Amino acid sequence: MSEAAPPPRVPARLVLLSLAALWACYFIVASLRGLVMGFDLDWSFLSRRLTICIVSMLVMAAVWPLLQLLDRKSGRVRFAIVLIGAFPLSLVLSIVNDVIFSDIERPAAYGSEEDAAAVAAGNVRITQDEAGNILVDLPKILPPPAPPAPPAPGSSEVPDEPTDAPSEESGAAQPQHSSAITIKTNSALGANFGRWANIADTAFGRYFLVLAWVALYFALAKAEEARAAERREGEYRRAAEQAELRSLRYQVNPHFLFNTLNSLSALVMVGRQDDAEEMIQTLSTFYRRTLSGDPTNDLSLVDEIELQRLYFAIEAVRFPNRLLTHIDIDEAVLDAKVPGMILQPLVENSVKYAVAATQRPVTIAIEARREGGQLVVAVHDDGPGEMSGELKSKTEGCGIGLNNVRDRLRARYGEAATISYGKRPNGGFATILRMPLEAGNV
Repeated sequence: MSEAAPPPRVPARLVLLSLAALWACYFIVASLRGLVMGFDLDWSFLSRRLTICIVSMLVMAAVWPLLQLLDRKSGRVRFAIVLIGAFPLSLVLSIVNDVIFSDIERPAAYGSEEDAAAVAAGNVRITQDEAGNILVDLPKILPPPAPPAPPAPGSSEVPDEPTDAPSEESGAAQPQHSSAITIKTNSALGANFGRWANIADTAFGRYFLVLAWVALYFALAKAEEARAAERREGEYRRAAEQAELRSLRYQVNPHFLFNTLNSLSALVMVGRQDDAEEMIQTLSTFYRRTLSGDPTNDLSLVDEIELQRLYFAIEAVRFPNRLLTHIDIDEAVLDAKVPGMILQPLVENSVKYAVAATQRPVTIAIEARREGGQLVVAVHDDGPGEMSGELKSKTEGCGIGLNNVRDRLRARYGEAATISYGKRPNGGFATILRMPLEAGNV
């Protein structure tokens, strides 16, 4: 028993395109967010963010082979594994973010790239010393000048104008407030805790990015499975159609051979050995041509007509004075493709129910022309026209030969081909085939 075929894989090109699209969207959204919040989008931050996107895309691409192992798993198993497995991957992506921004001074309590941009954009400078203390440098603020003392009553002195600069005569400068604030932490352990808290916060956002891409990957995998199923269905359908065509095509040969052997038997019984030998030779040539190719392949109309000429030659041995033929083919449709031996049952019916049913000469005609995008082929005779009881009972159910032709047209062209038949107004019987015109030179 053969093993089940492996599920179709998502092409590597499509996986990389999906990752590139995901991180391109992240880059654009993060940059627009910073712009809306008033941060300066200088190249130092944009280049780091772009580096983060590229490295993160490569890290997630390395996980792709692991996702392929889940192709055969059920939906619940996939869901559980992805929910758990996305945690370490998001943590790795967060560490990548932290490492790339490590050369930019930022507070330990704020580790994202947006916070670093906010600090750099303002006048506040926040650093951290070796002991883990957070240092906040504020702008220097001078105290407001003291108001002048009011003049003594009765005094005519005008108070001096206040000056911002300290008086040289005083010999001492005004004291200025210190602008440095030191926030003491317990230890360096607190700084490390703050850093890992920042990494965990960033990992939370990356976790949902990972889940979004994994969901997109499985959607692409389902799409590949659907396309593969459509291809298999098309192959099965074509195989079934070919099997049906082959069966119908092989049905023609025994029917034709049976009629020909009856004719040979009749010739031998009446002592026409030379005619019987000629019929055998023509029959050999006929079968050599019809059995040499694939029965499901189409033939050009000119080759199909040549097969019918051989059949006319076989039957002419039986009816040398009663079988007349007329073939009129438009040159524009000589290369048109038709199912092999599609005309054989129609010509046989004319020989059997027109030529053999009367003692006068009967003409069997084959005509072909083009009507728009269709090929129209007619087989008609000027025989009795009225069906015998046998033919009438068969054609009411479409007959063996007519039914075979109808089924072959349906299997080959579907509803695009039709067959119609009946008595001709001026006598005789006609069958008309309409099918799509298919040829390389038409």
